[in-house]
Amino acid sequence: MTNKRWIGLIALLVAEAMNLLDATIVQVAAPVIHSELGGRTSDIQWFSAAYTLPFAALLITGGRLGDRYGRRRVFVLGVTAFVLTSAVCAVVSDAGLLIGARAVQGAAAALVIPQTIGLIKSSFSGGQLAKALGTIGPVMGLAGISGPLLGGLITEVSSWRAVFLVNVPLGLAVLALSRLLPESASPRPPGIDAVGTVLLTVGTALVVYPVLQSRDWVLLAVGVAVLGVCAVQQGRRSEGRLIETSLFAHRGFAPALITSTLFFAVLSGVTLVVVLHQQLTLHHSVMQSSLTLLPWSAASGVASLVAGQWLVARFGSRLMYVGLGVLVAGLAVTPYALVLGLAVGGIGVGLFTTAFFTEALHRVEPHETGSAAGLLNAVQQFGGTFGVAAFGSLFLHHPAGLDRTVWVAVAVVAVTFATAHLMRSPRWLALGRAVQEPVRTGR
Repeated sequence: MTNKRWIGLIALLVAEAMNLLDATIVQVAAPVIHSELGGRTSDIQWFSAAYTLPFAALLITGGRLGDRYGRRRVFVLGVTAFVLTSAVCAVVSDAGLLIGARAVQGAAAALVIPQTIGLIKSSFSGGQLAKALGTIGPVMGLAGISGPLLGGLITEVSSWRAVFLVNVPLGLAVLALSRLLPESASPRPPGIDAVGTVLLTVGTALVVYPVLQSRDWVLLAVGVAVLGVCAVQQGRRSEGRLIETSLFAHRGFAPALITSTLFFAVLSGVTLVVVLHQQLTLHHSVMQSSLTLLPWSAASGVASLVAGQWLVARFGSRLMYVGLGVLVAGLAVTPYALVLGLAVGGIGVGLFTTAFFTEALHRVEPHETGSAAGLLNAVQQFGGTFGVAAFGSLFLHHPAGLDRTVWVAVAVVAVTFATAHLMRSPRWLALGRAVQEPVRTGR
C-alpha cells in the first residue's frame, strides 16, 4: 500500500510539473509559432496569456469543485481535458484556434493543480506527509529550469507542435497512475460561487484585453468596475464565497496580494521580453534564446533552495528587501551584460519568493491556509498574465527596445518595495483589526 501511495505521488508531481513546463515552453516557442501561423503581433502574447488568464480566474473554483465532488474525480477530468486540448494545440493551423485551445487548456489546468495538495494529504500522514510535501519544491524548481531549455530544444530539433505533444504521453501516464490515488472530498462541501467566478473571469479578461491588444481604456475601466462589483458581491455573500473575506482581517494580506501581482508581472514580463529581444531583434534561434534564460532560471532555483534551507530562518521577512534589491541590480545590468544581469536577477527572484510566501502566509489561521494559498496562487497567475500583456506590448508596439522595457520593470520593482513594506507595517495591523471586528460581530 505504501509503495502505491508513492507511485500515486509521482502522478501528482508530473501533473504539477506539466503545468509549469507548458507555460514556460510555450513562452520560448511563441515567436516561432507566430512566424508559422501568422496573425497579429499581439498573438505572441496571447499564446501565453490565453492559458494563464482562465487558469488564474478558475483556480479557486477548481479547488472548490474537488472539495465538493471528489478530488481524484476532478483531477482525472482536468488531466483528460488537458491532454485533449494539448493534442488540439499541436494540430491547429490558425492562430485564433490555437489561442482558443490554450484558453480551454488553462481552464483544465485549473481543475488539476488545486487537487494535488489535498490528494497528498489524503494519501500520507505524519512524517511521510512532510516528506511527500517536501518533494513539490524540488520538482517545480527542476521544471522551471528545464522548461525554457526543453522549449528551445524541442522546437529546434522538431517543431513547435511537438511542444504541445509532449503533454500527451505525460498526461496519459498520469491518468494511468491516478487509479492509485485515494478519493477524497471535504466533509463539509463548500458552495460553488458561480456568480463570483463569472464576475472575476469577465473582470480580469476586460482588464487584460485592452492592455494586450485594443488600447481601449474605456474597456479597461469597465473591467475594473466589474472587479469592484465582484468585491462587493463577495463581501455580501454569507457562505460559499469565492474569496474568503476574513483573510483581509490579517495584517499584511491585502498588500501581499498587490506585491504578488506586481512582482510576478515583472517576472513573466521580463522573461517574455528577453525571448522577444533574442528572436526578433537579434535574430537568434529559439535554442539560443532558451539558453540565454538558463542563468535566470538556474540562479532562481539555487537561491530559492538556499533561502528556504538557511536564510529565511535567520533573516526572516527582511530577506524580501534583499531579494528585490538584488533583482533591481540584475535588471540594471541586463541591457549591458545580458547573461550576467539575468543571473544576478535570478538570485534576487529566488531570495524574494521564498521569504515572501513565508511572510504572506505565516499569520493566516490554520483553517484559512488553503484559501490564502489558493488566492495567492491565483493572483500570481493574474500578475504574470498582466506582465506578459503590459511588457510585451511595450516592447512590440512601441520603439522601447530592451533597455527602456527593463527600466520600466525597475520602476515596478520599486513600487513592490513599498507594498512589501506595507505587509509588515503596524498601520496595517490596526486596519486589520478594524476589518476583523465587523466580521466577528456580523455587521
